[in-house]
Amino acid sequence: MPKAKVNGVEVEFEPGMTVLQVAELAGEEIPRFCYHERLSIAGNCRMCLVEVKPGPPKPQASCALPAAENQEIFTNTPMVKKAREGVMEFLLINHPLDCPICDQGGECDLQDQAMGYGRDDSRYADNKRAVEEKAMGPLIKTVMTRCIQCTRCVRFVTEVAGVPDIGLISRGEDVEITTYLGKAVASELSANVIDLCPVGALTSKPYAFNARPWELKKTESVDVMDALGSAIRVDSRGPGVLRVLPRLNEDINEEWISDKTRYAVDGLSRQRLDKPYIRKAGKLVPATWAEALDLVASKLKAAPADRIGVIAGDLQDAESMKAAKDLFTALGSANIDCRQDGMALGNGPRESWLFNATIAGIENADAILLVGTNPRLEAPVLNARLRKRWLAGALQVAVIGEQADLTYGYEYLGGGPQSLTALAKSKTGFAKLLKDAKAPAIVLGAGALGRADGAAVAKAAAGVAKAFGMGWNVLHSAASRVGGLDLGFVPGEGGKTAGQMAAKGGLDVLLLLGADEVDVSASDAFTVYLGTHGDAGAHKADVILPGAAYTEKDGIYVNTEGRVQFGNRAVFPKGEGREDWSILRALSERVGQKLPYDSLAQLRAKLFEEHPSFGQIDYAPAGTADLAAIGGAGDLGDAPFASPIKAFHLTNPVARASVTMAECAAQLSGAAKIAAE
Repeated sequence: MPKAKVNGVEVEFEPGMTVLQVAELAGEEIPRFCYHERLSIAGNCRMCLVEVKPGPPKPQASCALPAAENQEIFTNTPMVKKAREGVMEFLLINHPLDCPICDQGGECDLQDQAMGYGRDDSRYADNKRAVEEKAMGPLIKTVMTRCIQCTRCVRFVTEVAGVPDIGLISRGEDVEITTYLGKAVASELSANVIDLCPVGALTSKPYAFNARPWELKKTESVDVMDALGSAIRVDSRGPGVLRVLPRLNEDINEEWISDKTRYAVDGLSRQRLDKPYIRKAGKLVPATWAEALDLVASKLKAAPADRIGVIAGDLQDAESMKAAKDLFTALGSANIDCRQDGMALGNGPRESWLFNATIAGIENADAILLVGTNPRLEAPVLNARLRKRWLAGALQVAVIGEQADLTYGYEYLGGGPQSLTALAKSKTGFAKLLKDAKAPAIVLGAGALGRADGAAVAKAAAGVAKAFGMGWNVLHSAASRVGGLDLGFVPGEGGKTAGQMAAKGGLDVLLLLGADEVDVSASDAFTVYLGTHGDAGAHKADVILPGAAYTEKDGIYVNTEGRVQFGNRAVFPKGEGREDWSILRALSERVGQKLPYDSLAQLRAKLFEEHPSFGQIDYAPAGTADLAAIGGAGDLGDAPFASPIKAFHLTNPVARASVTMAECAAQLSGAAKIAAE
């Protein structure tokens, strides 16, 4: 490998690296505003100036300068220091210097760099430039007078998000960052520009003026808004969660999160269930924990074992599902299910329901077939990875299902199961491309598996995967799904599925464990809802037991690739709410089937003992599925595949309680209506 000297220290580097990257290899910190590791190089802020020999006797922008063999790089000479101070002085000529009222105060790159390279006065007496604010939607607040035209936001929405709604207009002193025709940024990843902005030009509109960063308690956790398990940091003050930010995790979300992950948190404090309720004379009235638990216990004991059941929701942690399974198994019931949508997987080998390529590993694929899934809505961060691979020219994509703007080009093969069987028999077009590909992969979504013919679709898809040597991947949209399937939270012998339990005459007593996406409107069972929000499940309930949201409890979540991760408590449950597993533990004592654990540590020990995969923390198995064991008998239907997500911002009780998500959904539907007209 070539070598260069950085401040006299010899460093080996890979060909193609820039001077800035080589300097960082040597441990030297280079200030920058426009440069970002995941975006293309712009070279327009000039803050990263260094001195290079051999070369002209002047400072050079290190982010855009290729490193060369035997190069000498100097990052701390008087010339470099003076040049950086000059750049900082120019940047501050028009900057309003309104740090005391700026939301970025305390987290501002310009503020930090000004401490190192700023002057205590200005040599310029000209009037500062003012720029009109821009309408970027309900998430992004703009103060464009602060903008230093680093173009990070432009490059992000164009390159990563794939929605080129932000651009640079005019020239010279009149240059401005703006959205085209004043429209909002129509991306599920749009708010990442707030993290990227090195000044206070783009800040968080819902979080504006709520808190300063040093006032917040910061808790590392995982996201449950989709099945990727993105790494997040939950910032709270007192009893409230104020914001969610991304954490760096190269294996899952890199450093991006979706807008729903970031902004649904205001739903954590709205429409909350904060005390037990019992339905009397058709109305829910507050009750004590003892009254509520005694009533539920009496109903469970009075009903036959085959007439009671439990359905787990999409946001549940593994511990609560483990406790629910243990309780209902002890009561003799086989009616347990975590598949609210009726997904046809859960009884085969573990690899049959995992994203086996892994999230990071999917970047190695050179041909992908998407079946019954819209990754842009179901997993926006994964979709950005697919776009990155596609932009590099190394990926060909085909879709069987809904036609939608995925932010990258694809070949449309058809809408329904017949297109799968046609592809298996074909030898031309995309079929030939799959045959010639070195690492082809198939990705199935809930739109293909959550149908009446889901088992037959899975079998047909497995046949296609086998015919072309494709890796098997299932993209879930529910954070709890893989954990539930790993636990065996599916109907036992003679047990009923979620749909059968929710049907009229299905059961006598039904426990909804945070389950709001299954239609229980026809059910005549005595319904118990253990959850957090006054959503669909609570409306139907005869007894409500207030649980803890994902930010209010320690819990284990397994993402779509089978990676086990810990979610950590940031705040305490609202009102009289309790952690879900502890409620089930208290209920078990009243029905005479006391669960054998008294603490979360004991519950986890039993979980790891009975299901060893849960002990493999932060490990993605990346296995190979036995394609012959996937799917079941049945006839393929004619209906086209459809993604289960119709409104991206309103997919779960937390998001539906969020005012911010409601604004986003209204804006999106309004934009769609205008486009249609």
